[in-house]
Amino acid sequence: MYAGNLLISGKMPFAEIITDFADRLKSATSGWGSFNYEVFGFEKADLVRLDIVVAGEIVPELAVVLPRENAYREGHDVILKLKDILPKEQFAVSLQAAVSGNIIARETISAMRKDVTGYLYGGDYTRKRKLLEKQKRGKKRLRARGTVDIPAKVFLDLLKRT
Repeated sequence: MYAGNLLISGKMPFAEIITDFADRLKSATSGWGSFNYEVFGFEKADLVRLDIVVAGEIVPELAVVLPRENAYREGHDVILKLKDILPKEQFAVSLQAAVSGNIIARETISAMRKDVTGYLYGGDYTRKRKLLEKQKRGKKRLRARGTVDIPAKVFLDLLKRT
């Protein structure tokens, strides 16, 4: 069955064509749709750089330039995806999205916790409290000098989910 040709003409930001439009067109047309484009020219736009900060350090590989009106939504989406993808560490890891130094979205990955009092049985509570305090001091030391290594698999998963 032949459905015919359809020609739609319009202007669209080039970055959106590269990342999203082609995939959505192919999905909507079961692979049959195609498009041609030509560079129409350059126009001024209100663009900002969205930085992703993991444990207090900017990750330059995740930085992206996008229109200001999309920054909050995009930053929040990336932070939520990272929270699901990144493996837990021994200490709490903060994830932040920043535009021009201002934090626009924040999530925290909770620390992986070991049950240090599992082998204790009844008796004096002071022993249990002593072990929990020792664990707390160790976590504080880790947080002070601990860094988060982001595996390559996280970058790939983040791109797939976009």
